[in-house]
Amino acid sequence: MEHSHSPRRIALVAILAVAALGAAIAGCSRDRGTPLSPTTQTSLDLLRQGGLTLSNPLVRTTAAIQERHTPELMSIPGVVGTATSLTEKGELAVMVMTEHELGAGRLPAMLDGVPVFEEVTGRIRAMAVADHQVKQTPPISLGTSGGWRYDLANGFCCGGTLGSLVLKGGTQYVLSNYHVFEADIVSGGNGRVAQAGDPVVQPGLIDVGCQAANAQNVASLSGIKSLPSSNVDCAIASTISGQVRTDGSILEVGTLSAATVAASVGQRVKKSGRTTGLTRSSITGLNATVSVAYDNECAGGAAFTKTFTGQIVIRNRHSRFLNSGDSGSLMVEDVATNPRAVGLLFAGSSQSAIANPIGQVLSFLGATMVGN
Repeated sequence: MEHSHSPRRIALVAILAVAALGAAIAGCSRDRGTPLSPTTQTSLDLLRQGGLTLSNPLVRTTAAIQERHTPELMSIPGVVGTATSLTEKGELAVMVMTEHELGAGRLPAMLDGVPVFEEVTGRIRAMAVADHQVKQTPPISLGTSGGWRYDLANGFCCGGTLGSLVLKGGTQYVLSNYHVFEADIVSGGNGRVAQAGDPVVQPGLIDVGCQAANAQNVASLSGIKSLPSSNVDCAIASTISGQVRTDGSILEVGTLSAATVAASVGQRVKKSGRTTGLTRSSITGLNATVSVAYDNECAGGAAFTKTFTGQIVIRNRHSRFLNSGDSGSLMVEDVATNPRAVGLLFAGSSQSAIANPIGQVLSFLGATMVGN
């Protein structure tokens, strides 16, 4: 076991639960001849005109089919999630995310007239853990290392990313994940639980040898715990005067737009996080259903498993887009100036990353983005 002063981010991982053994549904495909796949030039044009967001009727219909068959798909051993996506030929399809390659015959080829394809993502986990890890001179920019001041238990310390700035009731708050700010829910290894008013520090304990005295207080926990009851993994902390830039600037991204944008398949995105810094990728799936198991404190035992629906899937080959410690990063559109927020990153594997749609996050919090 690592010593308590080791900066290695460990234990604060939410592992995507592999579905329990169940009946394979390779023979359960029901082809009703639904004309959803854009196999003709006319339907391709319609798809382009409507955009590849959930507001497009074709995408929405495919998502409904995906949702209807998700319980059956998730019962197949090795399946870790589903999403609405596109095949290599550009057809709307159901993407089945798997921990390892299942092989021919394990998945249906079609579902209600919609193609099905396998995407080997590996096990998906919550990734809680310029130089994004060093102590900044206040007021700090976001997209940087940070976390709960007391995130130390059982010989390990934890941390993640201070993602962005939001506005709620006239007060500015730092936005991150529940499992970065508020996940300590038992008085176990450190004799305390996270509660409103507790300090949030920059950098996180993971980057200061687990010594809180070497970090600086930048915000105070709101006490809002999104999990386990809600469909988002988010938390906020009110900024301490003079400690955080009031324009919400993010390292290597700059200031944001106050507006947000819905995710779409193929959309180019970027993020700024504690571990991998500024990275870019593209969205591969919408409306994803994933199950994530959470710890009850840093290096603590399992607390609960949460199944999320309506999530965003992003390409993450070799963990180049998102890695441990990047949880809480804000995902924005890949434009040079004042990008719009798309989602809040919270989980992933070495092949795919998962984000809460930003609209769901802001709606839960009753907040808006700080931007121009």
